[in-house]
Amino acid sequence: MRDTLESVQRASEIVVVDSFSTDRTLEICKEYGCRILQHEYLNSATQKNWAAPQCAHPWIFQIDSDEIAGPGLWQEMEESIAGADSQTHAFRLPRRNHFLGEWMQHGGFYPDYQTRLFRRGEGSWQTREVHAHLRVPGKIATLQDYLIHHDAPTISRRICNLDRYTRYEADELSKKGVRFRWHDVVLRPWAAFGYRYIYLQGFRDGWRGFVHCVYAAIYVFVSRAKLWELEELGMERSPRANDRVRYDHDNATRASKA
Repeated sequence: MRDTLESVQRASEIVVVDSFSTDRTLEICKEYGCRILQHEYLNSATQKNWAAPQCAHPWIFQIDSDEIAGPGLWQEMEESIAGADSQTHAFRLPRRNHFLGEWMQHGGFYPDYQTRLFRRGEGSWQTREVHAHLRVPGKIATLQDYLIHHDAPTISRRICNLDRYTRYEADELSKKGVRFRWHDVVLRPWAAFGYRYIYLQGFRDGWRGFVHCVYAAIYVFVSRAKLWELEELGMERSPRANDRVRYDHDNATRASKA
């Protein structure tokens, strides 16, 4: 968090949206003079769509707490904003995803373009449960400098994230009306691994590339298995780890209770 705030110190204002954290997040934010807004977290897209109108300036740069603005990014953004025509509503930029401290350059993990700089009032995130992208009505230009993304500093962190993100993914699939099929857990994971590891040359990142591509396959497997779980248990949303699941005696009705 501190590294993120350090990297955006040139901003006219720093708005932090907090979902009632209980760690030192707010204390750190206050050290950097941030304007703190608190809002209940439903999903990433909802949180960002709520936050954007709260910003006071004509251009918004959105950054997550596990990301850092690259060393030349701020100057490039300022120059690009100054030279943007009225039809340019946003800028996308490459993102360097780091795994166990190293930049993953292959396997589809780079350039991983993210649209993060946009005109206030022109952009909104897709109504998706997970991995929502920013959409704007006008043109999207491309920047050369990058974001640094430290979403997986350890394998343990990656595994902890797996349960949460696959739950969102299963909910999104269910919301779209996708039905579970046997090949979703038998063939899709292998296809995901082969696509990233061989076709997109994830093998060029060594053991990190292998582990990361295996994770991508596991993500597909668990997401689709949770879609099956939703159908099997008759639930509207994928249960969390601490949810209690009730069954009636004849197994005809099932419900989840937090």
